[in-house]
Amino acid sequence: MKKKPNIVLILNDDMGYSDIGCYGGEIETPNLDKLAADGLRFSQFYNTARCSPSRASLLTGLHPHQTGIGILTYNFGPEGYAGNLNKHCVTIPEALKASNYKTYMSGKWHVASSLTEPTDTWPLQRGFDEFFGTIIGAGSFYDPNTLTRGNENIEHQAGKNKEFFYTDAISDQAVEYITKHRRENGDQPFFQYVAYTAPHWPLHAHESDIRKYKGRFDKGWDQLRVERLDRLVKAGILDKSWELTDRDPTQPEWADAKSREWTLRCMEVYAAQVDRMDQGIGRIIDALKDSGQLEDTLIIFLSDNGACAEDIPEGVTVDELVNNLMIAKSHTRAGKEVQFGNNPDIMPGPENTYQSYGTAWANLSNTPFRLYKHWIHEGGISTPLIFHWPNGIKEKGGIRHTPGYLPDIMATILDITETDYPQEWNGNKIVPLEGNTLRPVFQNDTGDRPPMFWEHEGNAAVRIGKWKLVKRYPDPWELYDMERDRTEKMDLASRHPEMVKDMSARYDEWAQRCGVIPREKILELMQQQGTSAAFWEDEEA
Repeated sequence: MKKKPNIVLILNDDMGYSDIGCYGGEIETPNLDKLAADGLRFSQFYNTARCSPSRASLLTGLHPHQTGIGILTYNFGPEGYAGNLNKHCVTIPEALKASNYKTYMSGKWHVASSLTEPTDTWPLQRGFDEFFGTIIGAGSFYDPNTLTRGNENIEHQAGKNKEFFYTDAISDQAVEYITKHRRENGDQPFFQYVAYTAPHWPLHAHESDIRKYKGRFDKGWDQLRVERLDRLVKAGILDKSWELTDRDPTQPEWADAKSREWTLRCMEVYAAQVDRMDQGIGRIIDALKDSGQLEDTLIIFLSDNGACAEDIPEGVTVDELVNNLMIAKSHTRAGKEVQFGNNPDIMPGPENTYQSYGTAWANLSNTPFRLYKHWIHEGGISTPLIFHWPNGIKEKGGIRHTPGYLPDIMATILDITETDYPQEWNGNKIVPLEGNTLRPVFQNDTGDRPPMFWEHEGNAAVRIGKWKLVKRYPDPWELYDMERDRTEKMDLASRHPEMVKDMSARYDEWAQRCGVIPREKILELMQQQGTSAAFWEDEEA
């Protein structure tokens, strides 16, 4: 019987569309670039604009609201907003058990509301044979909260290890799983989910990596946005007719940027975070190669949302960050007090800092699109997507323009592994799969696909063919022709009112079917929940 392929699914956190080298960026990512050169890049692949919802959709092939993760892992209401993966969805590793796959995970989970006590929504209880990583969605790279092996908290191990760095630990554990699997399980296929937190804030990186980027961004965000778009066009990823969006109106021209040394350092540390991740991906590739498994392993790489424009902290106290949200620690492992907030007098990077790189650099990261994580405009949902599978994808360096989104990943994996999607699981009826396999696109672009839908925090969209209807809550619907204007510069809603009416009706049908709760109701529930929830749901975030 023919061996089924291994699957390595790599997700990173809060990275923009054009940051990595093979998507036009200045950051050195030779390992991802090599995967792209030997595989396929997708130009129109989409996530769901936010950490937890994207992970839920990726793992289940459903829309987030159908899985219980309508916003994040806080309980904002019934059904799709309970903050936990529910029992009416099945994860990729659960489904792959029917095809005799061993399943491993290293990295960020972030689809369970219980952060310290194991529940039926933790990785081992949702299909993974082995797990190393964090349950929470963010935190120190030097000493992360909720660090877990299996179901056991192991934060003390990082606390005692002066060399611990979370990005490296995720990579090293992935390598260990690969080598151990080959030694103990031979040709049995495996599924491995590698979920990096880089480059999510806080800005933490090794000084040696940061130094590599000294001077790399000195031209500033205005000029670099122009250069990135030019490289994307020359690579055949974007159309030359699509205009660069305007600089975010809240941000100054580069010539007027203040605190220049600190501002550049923020982007240099961000780049170093991505660089460090790519180094780890290189070790994963080497482990597959050394164990003779690279040729028949499908490697998938993508990001969970567009770049993040949030400042740290926004409307929240240090006590809430440390004790309520559990996304930070007040002191370093050596007992030094952590300095929170984007203070230009403190250079980011070391363990005793907690900062983010800000709106202007996020605007660069999302070149050429507008808006960011949280929103459903192209800057919020567009992700790089790389497929590499020597035994299954013959074309090297190909680019695919067929649109797709997160539910398609599970559909594709089930297709190539010849695994059925279950109708029931553990006695519970399972919601039908929402994704469509991308396997035919491995051969060539197939063009149209079924309609795609999104909703997050009231921000919403539907795409049917070349048309995208999108709104930024609470503003009205906008309509764009994505063949002529993917950067969403020309709103055509007033010219095509019947199309707006028809597409919005299609959206309403989908929203009702998938359990989308009106934003006004969520805001009411948030007020009842208190300040810490409001931090995550800030309308201006």
